[in-house]
Amino acid sequence: KVRSIMTFLPKWLTFLKGKEVVIANAVIAILTIGGQQLFSFFTFSCPCRVGQNLIYGLAFLGVPALILLIVGYALNNQTWRLVTGKRSHFEVTTTNQSLKCQLICYVLYSITGRALVAPVTWLAVTLINGSYYVCAMSEYAPVYYYGAHPNVTASERRTILATFPCSQLVPPELIRARDEVILLLRYQSQVAGWLLIAAVVITVFLSYCLGSCFSPLSFLHFRYWSSYVHNEQELFDEATEQHSRLYAMQHVRKFFGFVPGSENIKEIRIPSLREWQAISGLAFLKRVDEEHYDYSLLHDWALKEHANGKYLRTDEDP
Repeated sequence: KVRSIMTFLPKWLTFLKGKEVVIANAVIAILTIGGQQLFSFFTFSCPCRVGQNLIYGLAFLGVPALILLIVGYALNNQTWRLVTGKRSHFEVTTTNQSLKCQLICYVLYSITGRALVAPVTWLAVTLINGSYYVCAMSEYAPVYYYGAHPNVTASERRTILATFPCSQLVPPELIRARDEVILLLRYQSQVAGWLLIAAVVITVFLSYCLGSCFSPLSFLHFRYWSSYVHNEQELFDEATEQHSRLYAMQHVRKFFGFVPGSENIKEIRIPSLREWQAISGLAFLKRVDEEHYDYSLLHDWALKEHANGKYLRTDEDP
């Protein structure tokens, strides 16, 4: 059994490699479903009043979806690649205006597709659940489902219909009419939810098909390219971490006289009050010349000042 598991795992790992986006989207969708269920259970309570039901129900439908959409944009690195800096990458490297517009559209399409996973999942799940839609649309239910008190005014009818989501507020003679209205609204909400899911699935499938048809790469070449981009990003992140650590280490060494983690430290540097003040406080990214920036106050101090001052030997008694 152990041998069969060890043989089976590499196959699954190979299959999952390159499908990080699909896995991430699935995880986001599952977390959104769980969050929606908890959110509905602990917070949703229809006011059952004319005019308030619609606002309350649509707020619970739309506002969380909007927040999830903004968070989806904010958590995507491509968003910040697109907006960060006065001159973006494609403005520097792309001379053809049409090609530049195509690149922008493609990046925005990719970002939006990833950002829409959570809000679309939220909308679909809430519509299938039906509670928010029933609350929002109860007072607008079709009149022919209203079976009692036919002589009431339209305003009184809306007032009575608005209480239908709250069963404890409905008079006994209207229980049957209330059940019919709730059943109709749940049917409408669930149909809308499934239509939304179907529209999204069809759109995603057609998008992948069109993308594959117009791709200049063959299937295996595309898999190789995807693997290369993934590995390049991982290696770049590792090199960035190591490079920035080594670079920062030089500035820390100049300020304190030693490198953290070193053994057999013979002496340490005692910074002056002026130097402490120079590296303290708030600072923005500072441009030094056409090619370089100062990343922090310590970086600025290390490039400008000489590390003179008082040193203390660690092997001497204080």
